Amino acid sequence: MKSWTKGDRVVQPTYGLGTLVEVNDQHTVIEFDEHGRRTFSTRLVTLQATSEPAPQRAPRKRASKKAKEATAGGDEKPARKSAKEAKA
Repeated sequence: MKSWTKGDRVVQPTYGLGTLVEVNDQHTVIEFDEHGRRTFSTRLVTLQATSEPAPQRAPRKRASKKAKEATAGGDEKPARKSAKEAKA
């Protein structure tokens, strides 16, 4: 049985090509190219090594602080009245 390490490129029969994200005695986590992240039982998962490189992904863009402030300022809901205030 091959000893897998984080970052290895693999092929799994159901989901296809992916990159190992985490491997331990209980679980193997794989980020698949077309199916997202999946978790398998390490002793049951069937994997084959591959030399095919991972696809290029665009880096995730974060909203700038200025954009966050602009959207947060005008969308606030008014505070709810307590039961005592509602009766008054």
